[in-house]
Amino acid sequence: MTFFSYTIIVFALSIVAMPTMASKLTVSYFKEDVEHSIQGVKTANGYQFNGESNKVLNLATLNWPPYISEEVCNHGWVFQFTVALLVSKGYQVNIHFFPWARSVKLVEQGNMDILFPEYFIESTAPSDVIKGKKRRELLALSHRFSGGELALMKRKGDNFQLKSDLSNLKGKMIGVVRGYQNTPEFDAMMDSEQFSTIDAVNELQLMKLLVAKRVDLIIGDPEVFNFSVSFSNLANQNKQALLNGVEAVQPALKYNHLYFAVSKKYTELHTLLDDINLALLEFQQSGETDRIVNTDSKCQLNL
Repeated sequence: MTFFSYTIIVFALSIVAMPTMASKLTVSYFKEDVEHSIQGVKTANGYQFNGESNKVLNLATLNWPPYISEEVCNHGWVFQFTVALLVSKGYQVNIHFFPWARSVKLVEQGNMDILFPEYFIESTAPSDVIKGKKRRELLALSHRFSGGELALMKRKGDNFQLKSDLSNLKGKMIGVVRGYQNTPEFDAMMDSEQFSTIDAVNELQLMKLLVAKRVDLIIGDPEVFNFSVSFSNLANQNKQALLNGVEAVQPALKYNHLYFAVSKKYTELHTLLDDINLALLEFQQSGETDRIVNTDSKCQLNL
């Protein structure tokens, strides 16, 4: 899927898929060939599913279209997948949308239970929330599930060619989203200040920084950059200027799988991790993971 292939679809989505405060969401999944449907409701504190259960989970996430967002069809496949996965194990699910850095802080401090979707966290990655702590001291990762590409983006026409050892990133000014994991090699160079960085709150801000020539490169998932611009409040002319002004550096840095990161302060940590990992395996083996992803794709294409 190319960086710009969703543009027309996304402009249509931005018109028809905006939820209201009173909106209700239905999540369906199959287990042992039986379809289960759970209706959720948007509350003052987020989106709640399976409210009768006393096994309560609070999850922190972000608007990260097309994977998950309050502004895409059915809130994206990661939203649907997460609800189905956890409800299938009997949990009450409460999903809260925040800027990513705040989501990280809430879960690392133990004020919320699960951070998602997260990239793999290296054992050496330091916490930006609690000084002197590594992130893996605060969070436990689930098994992985489907993700997407991670790439550097440059201004269109820039002749920058990335070296395999990333050595020509030295001295560059690179835009990053605050709190994101990237790749171990990139993050190690960033932590040792081999290049300069400007922190942004989201991918839309990164796109603006790049086109405005305030940074040389930005890093993230190309599809997320595309959707973030297309679902913004910018005028269509400005959206097109951003989308047409950048291109991905080839090849991509890597394919990043996604994970659930559970706060180690959660009282039933090991039980919860076992339940998540078992559900991930069951959904994968039954084909339910692929069905949810494919259903989401059709949902967006049919709008």
